[in-house]
Amino acid sequence: MPTSASQYQYVEDVENLEDYRLGGYYPVQIGDRLHTRYRIVHKLGHGTYSTAWLALDEQTSTYVAIKVGAADADKHEADILTQISTGTAAAPSNSEITAVASTVPLALDRFTIDGPNGTHPCLVAAPARCSLRDAKEASDWRLFQLDVARSLAAQLAMAISLVHSQGYAHGDLHLGNCMLQLPPCSLNNLSVNQLYAKFGAPEIEPVVAVQNGDDGEPTSRAPGVPSYVVKPLWLGLPSNELTLGEAKLFVERLWRGISPFRQVALSVLHPSCHATTRGLFRTNPTAFVRVGYMESRLLHL
Repeated sequence: MPTSASQYQYVEDVENLEDYRLGGYYPVQIGDRLHTRYRIVHKLGHGTYSTAWLALDEQTSTYVAIKVGAADADKHEADILTQISTGTAAAPSNSEITAVASTVPLALDRFTIDGPNGTHPCLVAAPARCSLRDAKEASDWRLFQLDVARSLAAQLAMAISLVHSQGYAHGDLHLGNCMLQLPPCSLNNLSVNQLYAKFGAPEIEPVVAVQNGDDGEPTSRAPGVPSYVVKPLWLGLPSNELTLGEAKLFVERLWRGISPFRQVALSVLHPSCHATTRGLFRTNPTAFVRVGYMESRLLHL
């Protein structure tokens, strides 16, 4: 989002404060209830066109991730995820299709909220552990173990094949949009206080207006700017510590997805769709994502 000159003191590791403006971010605060059921308990991160929050679904007593889009952001990501999920569900069910389907997040809920900066699309999904980029940056070696790297590469190939099979192209694929899945039991057995004890309470930084150049007085905070910002929660782990059993990937931020072909083809669910990845890995790539399964012959590229 384009911004003007800085009006607020810089805060490290948070979103651009100037993007709290008309058409920009929604000023989410800890303790907010969204859509009458989702209580915000922590922050997960931010992107150019959204902020992401950890919330407790008070109807199901489970933790969810809520992506709150900027008011001028594209609002079609939920449509794309629903289309992909519907297309996958229409195919005959088996373990391999289930493994492929899990590489694209399931939209659990969607809604909009009105605020001082406009109307914001919200997408609810399962929380992620961290991105592959963040996992690498957390490691001194910045590498994954060899079998883990191969598994992640195979899952990524299948995820993109699944997206293409539904007539879409991702449009913004990089390691920051490749996420590690977080096992539900990692959070759902914790109360909010236990969550804070294990991972840390929200680290809050006040939003402070800078002095202007005319009279030296601080500028007033605009109505759409929050009184404080929150540094993100870390649920991840260094890349070199990730085990094969934990190496479960999905791709996100499909709001930039484009649909060059309107005809939907479920070829990803047919063995022929694996021809490219089979040529690269010399085996059916779904073998890499079967929990606990890794034969020695898969270790040789």
